[in-house]
Amino acid sequence: MLAQQKQDITALFQSAVAPLLAGTELQVAVVLERPRDAAHGDVACNIAMQLAKPLKGNPRQLAQTIVASLLADPRAAGLVTSAEIAGPGFINLRLAEAAKQAVVHAILAQGAAYGKSEAGAGKKVIVEFVSANPTGPLHVGHGRQGALGDALSALLDIQGYAVTREFYYNDAGVQIATLANSVQARARGINPGDAGWPESAYNGDYICDIAQDFLAKKTVAASDGLPVTASGNVDDLESIRQFAVAYLRHEQDMDLQAFGVKFDNYYLESSLYADDKVNQAVAKLVAAGKTYEEEGALWLRTTDYGDDKNRVMRKSDGTYTYFVPDVAYHIVKWQRGFIQAINIQGSDHHGTIARVRAGLQAADVGIPAGYPDYILHKMVTVMKNGEEVKISKRAGSYVTVRDLIEWSGNGDLVRGRDAVRFFLISRKADTEFIFDVDVALAKSDENPVYYVQYAHARICSVLAQWGGDESSVHGTDLAPLTAPREASLLAQLADYPEALERALAELGPHQVAFYLRDLAGQLHGYYNAERVLVDDEATKRARLALLLATRQVLRNGLSLIGVSAPNKM
Repeated sequence: MLAQQKQDITALFQSAVAPLLAGTELQVAVVLERPRDAAHGDVACNIAMQLAKPLKGNPRQLAQTIVASLLADPRAAGLVTSAEIAGPGFINLRLAEAAKQAVVHAILAQGAAYGKSEAGAGKKVIVEFVSANPTGPLHVGHGRQGALGDALSALLDIQGYAVTREFYYNDAGVQIATLANSVQARARGINPGDAGWPESAYNGDYICDIAQDFLAKKTVAASDGLPVTASGNVDDLESIRQFAVAYLRHEQDMDLQAFGVKFDNYYLESSLYADDKVNQAVAKLVAAGKTYEEEGALWLRTTDYGDDKNRVMRKSDGTYTYFVPDVAYHIVKWQRGFIQAINIQGSDHHGTIARVRAGLQAADVGIPAGYPDYILHKMVTVMKNGEEVKISKRAGSYVTVRDLIEWSGNGDLVRGRDAVRFFLISRKADTEFIFDVDVALAKSDENPVYYVQYAHARICSVLAQWGGDESSVHGTDLAPLTAPREASLLAQLADYPEALERALAELGPHQVAFYLRDLAGQLHGYYNAERVLVDDEATKRARLALLLATRQVLRNGLSLIGVSAPNKM
C-alpha cells in the first residue's frame, strides 16, 4: 500500500468514526496493518475493537456501522472495493486492483528514490561504530559492527536525517603501551616465547611487520592523520608508539576499504585529554555535587541514576577509569549538535551503559535521559570446512575481517564483501551468529545473499531475452496483473517504504535483509509460476513493468546494506 493510499484510507476511517465520537472527548489512532493471510484482504484495522469499551458497544456492531459509512464515502471509489468483518470486530478491506497495481508506476517513476522520506529532516544524528583500539587488525566482531553501523547510517540517510559516521580511536591507555612494548621487543629480536618477551604482549605476526618497517625507517599515515616516519631507534619508545599506532590505523583503513565502509570523521581519545575535555567533564560532575572522595579515589554517585553501585572515576594513582573519557566524549557529541547519538558496540560493553548515562545526567548540561542509544552485538563464530576457526596467523588469536572477506569470496573480493556484509546484518544484533564460510561460497538457495542477488540477475536475464526498450513499458496498462502470485509480489513491493521505517524504528538493519529475502522469494515463486514473455502483448508489457519495478527495489535494498546487484551470476 502506497503512502498516499494509506493516508486516504486513514482519512476514510476517521470520517467513518467521527459520528460515533461526536459529543465525546475520545481520540483514537487509526492503525492499518497488512493481514498475515492474503485471503483475508489487503488492509486490516481494529478501530471498532478500540472503541467498543469506551463507547460501551458491541465491537462487531460498531464495525458494521463503520464499514457502511466508509463504503458509502465517495472517496472510497476506485480505492476500496469491499470490506469484511472478521472475528471479534476486525475490519478487513480489499483494495481495487488498479490501486494495488499503482505501486509499479510509483517505483518506476521514483527509481532509486523509492523508499525515501523526510521524516528526519533537520535532525543531526551521530552513529559511532567499529571504534577499534589501534592495536591490531579488525576482527570479525568489528566486521559485524561495520555492517550494522553502515546499514543503520544508510537507513537514517534515506529517512532524511543528517548522519555522521564516526570512528572513535582509543589511542590512549594501557593497550597502547602494550603495543609499543610488543613492537620494541620484536625490533630487538625477541619473539613470543623467548626470555624477555613481555607477558601481556601482542603475539600476532603483524607486530613483527611493524617492527621491521620501524627499523627500515618507513613512513605511514592514517587516512585522517599526518605521515609518521619511524626513527629506527629501538630505544625510542615514543617513536615506536607513534609509528605503531599510525601503522595500525592505516591497516584498519585498508580493512575498512576492503569492506566498503567509509567514515565521515575519526575522533581520537587522546584529543579529549589534549583539549582538556576530560578534566572539564570531571569538574562539571564535582560542581554538580555528584561526586565524593573515599580511600584516595574520586567516586561518582551513579546509584542516583539507577546503577547498581557507585563507580570510581579517578583512581588513587590519579588516573581515570575508562568510562570517564566516554562521558567527556558524549558531552562533546551533544555540544556538536547531535540530538541523537547511537553507539554500536560488543555486548561486553553492557556495563558501560548505566555509567555513561549516569555521568551525562549528573553533568547537568541539558542532555536528555537515555542518551546515547546503544546497539550491543553478540559474538560471531566462524566455521570453515565444518570446523570452528579461532586463530588467524596474521592476528595471532582471532579471525580478521580481511580473512573473512578473502575466504568468502574465494579470491573475489567483491563477492566476499557482499557475503560478509549481508550475513553480518542478517540476524538481530543481540543474537549470536555462526558465519559459515562454506554457505557463503555456495551457489544455491542455501546462501541468502546468492538467493537475493540471483533474483536480480534472473530479472536482468528475462529483460535481455526480451531485448526491448525498458523505458517503453513505463506507464503501460497494468490491468493484466491479476494472478495470485502477481498480487503477492505487488503487495511486497508496496511494503518496502514501511519495511524501512520499521527497521529504523527498532534500530534493526536486519529487517532490510529479511525484507530482501522475502522479496526474492516472491520473485522466484512468480518466475516459476508465470511466463513473462507471453504472446499477448498487453500481458507481456504489464509483466515486464512488474519485473522492472522488482529489480529496482532489489537494487535499492541491496545498495542500502552495501551489497552489489549483479546482472549475471
